Amino acid sequence: MPGEQPHLYETLDERFRTGRCQAGDSRLEILYEGCRWAEGPVYVPAGRYLVWSDIPNDRLLRWDETTGSVGVFRSPAGYPNGSTLDAQGRLVTCEQGNRRVTRTEHDGSVTVIAERFRGKRLNSPNDAVVRSDGSVWFSDPEFGIATDYEGHRAESEIGARNVYRVDPASGEVRLVADGFEGPNGLVFSPDERRLYVSDSLANHIRVFDVHEDGTSLYGGEVFTTCAQGTFDNIRFDDQGRLWAAAMDGGVHCYDPDGTLLGRILVPGTVANVRFGGARRNRLFIAADTTLYSLMMSVTGTPAVPLSR
Repeated sequence: MPGEQPHLYETLDERFRTGRCQAGDSRLEILYEGCRWAEGPVYVPAGRYLVWSDIPNDRLLRWDETTGSVGVFRSPAGYPNGSTLDAQGRLVTCEQGNRRVTRTEHDGSVTVIAERFRGKRLNSPNDAVVRSDGSVWFSDPEFGIATDYEGHRAESEIGARNVYRVDPASGEVRLVADGFEGPNGLVFSPDERRLYVSDSLANHIRVFDVHEDGTSLYGGEVFTTCAQGTFDNIRFDDQGRLWAAAMDGGVHCYDPDGTLLGRILVPGTVANVRFGGARRNRLFIAADTTLYSLMMSVTGTPAVPLSR
């Protein structure tokens, strides 16, 4: 049984060890090198493949689990950032360059889910999550309009950096959380009663309670602050632990009480992580120019939400 390797795992709290968070692979597997800035991996169980973003190269790439081959999924792709799946297994993508959120249908056509709020263009959608009721929630910082590197430089029409909800029936884009400096990754707790949002520029993670009707939020207190690195995207495992891409700080693991339990020390700058594989115990890590994989002893929550 592979154990903890000092060069890969760092235990900061005994619960990281007793929870067997470090009892998986002893080294990272390189799946692909050659991106300009790797982001947004999402595993598609039905096809046993992974789609991820290479933002500056304006493309989505596809890694096949059965063959290990890599190809272009779509290019141009609107300078894509984060992606997720809906309950039908369709790809939902934040297109920074096109300043919109889209859905790729089963026939390959692309449907626009959101591109404006109260008549004004969105800034540059960054990350999205789909709730079990079919609603799409996404963050909208200004990273994609700040320069021409990851999108198209422009002025914000909205003048703020918010989190929005798209109603599955009407398509209405509704503001659900504001007061962010740079909202980035977001994820629902496994029971969908809370929404966690990382703010990269404030370098903390905020947690919101979801109203019973499932359409709005309240609260928004700070769950944790990043002491080493900078928060990007976040995921849950099935034990309620939060795993955060922390840029130069590697991958952080947090207990439900907010305690930093340990870290996975990854070369380069970690932008995004995603659990996948046949048993959801394979962690895919997008860092700088590289897509890594780590077979773990913990299991992630499903990417495809279950209807309630």
